[in-house]
Amino acid sequence: MGYDLHITRRSNWFEKEPGKDIGLNEWLVYVEGDPEMRLDDQATATTNNGKTLTVHSRGLSVWTKYPESAAGAAWFDHSDGRIVVKDPTEPIIQKMREIAKHFDARVQGDEGELYDSDTTLKKSPSSKKPWWKVW
Repeated sequence: MGYDLHITRRSNWFEKEPGKDIGLNEWLVYVEGDPEMRLDDQATATTNNGKTLTVHSRGLSVWTKYPESAAGAAWFDHSDGRIVVKDPTEPIIQKMREIAKHFDARVQGDEGELYDSDTTLKKSPSSKKPWWKVW
C-alpha cells in the first residue's frame, strides 16, 4: 500500500466537483514547461524477488531534480483530475506545493489533511475521513 498526497482543486480530493479537475492536457503543458520534470507515461521497478514491474499511465512524469534520486524516482501521476504521489518525502512535498501553486490548487493527504506552504502538516477543519477509514 502506501500513503498518497494529491494536488487537487477539489474541496476533498476524493469528491467530484464540476470544473475542479486538473485536466490531462493542463498537466502535460505544465510538465513540458518545467525543466525539472520529464514525461515518461510509464514507470518500471524491480521487486524484492527480482521481478520487473512496469506501470503505464498517460501523464506519469518524473521529477528529474529530486535530490534523493539515489533512493528512487519521484513519480507524479495524473489520475482522475488530480496529480498523485505515493509516499512522498519532504523535498517531494515542497515540489508538490510549487506545482499546486501553478494550478491554483493545494496538496492534500489521503485523510483530508492539507500540506500548505507554512507547515509540513495542517489538518483541515472541514475535512472528514472517507467512510471506509473510520477506524
